[in-house]
Amino acid sequence: MSLEYLSALVTTKNEARTIRGCLESLRWAEELVVVDSGSTDGTLEIARSIADRVLQHEYENPAAQKNWALQALTHRWVLILDADERVTEALRAEIERILSDPGRRDGYWIGRENHFYGRAIRSAGWQRDKVLRLFDRTKGGYPPVLVHEEIELRGNAGALRAKLLHEPYHDLDRYFEKWNRYAIASAEELRRHGVRASASRLLFRPWLRFLRMYFLEGGIREGRRGIVLCWLAAFSVFAKYARLWEREMREKETRENGTREQGR
Repeated sequence: MSLEYLSALVTTKNEARTIRGCLESLRWAEELVVVDSGSTDGTLEIARSIADRVLQHEYENPAAQKNWALQALTHRWVLILDADERVTEALRAEIERILSDPGRRDGYWIGRENHFYGRAIRSAGWQRDKVLRLFDRTKGGYPPVLVHEEIELRGNAGALRAKLLHEPYHDLDRYFEKWNRYAIASAEELRRHGVRASASRLLFRPWLRFLRMYFLEGGIREGRRGIVLCWLAAFSVFAKYARLWEREMREKETRENGTREQGR
């Protein structure tokens, strides 16, 4: 294998606050492509001023959007970022070494240094966060899931030492914008796998998430940030099961209405 060129991919919708920093950190890639799904906040103007190409595609879910985008890229090797992520100089240097190494693997996991309200969070489970974002696109793609999409690689994966910088929620408004979408998509994913919104899941799963993150995984060391993060995570668990319960109630009502109509 010889030196490989790199296509960098970012998918967006209304990311005007974060997109510039993300794209600036990717200028060194041989190709920089943004795939947008209907931004109205200035994201497109910023992207067009920096990226090599800005494409638009109707959004279905994260996995489907990225799979579509992968087919539009020029080079085999791809680095995928979200708009709230940044490539550090150390990570850039490591990626460039990988792409010039004849013995490179087919893809690489990259750890993320997650920030919340201006500080890196190094516990509560966030310290283990990693994503498979650098890979040969002829050997991988996203499975058809609605949430928590991750590349399925047909080959050998390695891991990089340097990390992505990630600020998933710069404030609680941003958190709750994402929260409702994730709750709905997560509930549908559970339904597809035959999971029911039982009383025990509604009652105990949120508490177990909080206890695990706050006490067992060290969120207690993060002070008030840790309290907020762990309770938000617990509330997200409750929300997805509440959405699933709502879906089950609506389906039950539809069945009962159908039965009554047939009995007339």
